[in-house]
Amino acid sequence: MKSLDPRVNRLPVPGTPGKITPKIPLDQFGSYEVFVQPKEGKPFQHEGIVHAPNLEMAFVLAKEAFTRRFTCVSLYVTDTRDVFVSPLTDADKNAYDMISDEGVKGNDSYEIYHLAKRGKQHVHAGVVTAGSPEEAMWKARQTLNTKQVFNIWAVKTSNIRKTGEGETILWDTLPEKKFRDAADYKGGDKLKEFLERNKS
Repeated sequence: MKSLDPRVNRLPVPGTPGKITPKIPLDQFGSYEVFVQPKEGKPFQHEGIVHAPNLEMAFVLAKEAFTRRFTCVSLYVTDTRDVFVSPLTDADKNAYDMISDEGVKGNDSYEIYHLAKRGKQHVHAGVVTAGSPEEAMWKARQTLNTKQVFNIWAVKTSNIRKTGEGETILWDTLPEKKFRDAADYKGGDKLKEFLERNKS
């Protein structure tokens, strides 16, 4: 049934779940998930999202939005629609207990992320080889299921735009640019001086 509300009629027709349909050019930007590795040897963690017209631009915007005020060693981005998400659990339920379908078998690489605490960010837990996100989670259940997690993400490695070897210099100059840090403006000192001058 067609709605009488024109705002409803402008909504896109839902597609097949799990299948990415291309957007009309310049209609609206897609969302991309941003993952950051704060230090060498530390796991990547989910940092937030950016809206961009494509994956390459999402990488640039992610760098500007999430790593301008602190140094990191690497970041990567992926289309939100490429992130396969498990059911979200609560209390003492483990999300891996909800995984029961092995899915399509294959040899693609998948990055697995765990949500260990509600309200925190997903953190990289490991890599598995599978033919589908479902099989990736099934395999992760066998190898990475060491503690309770509330949610699991599986992302095909080939769908990720990672920091290249020569791109790590993106963050080399940041420590010298103190003007990027709010602390360098010494707002507290200036406020104190202002209050002292205006006491009387």
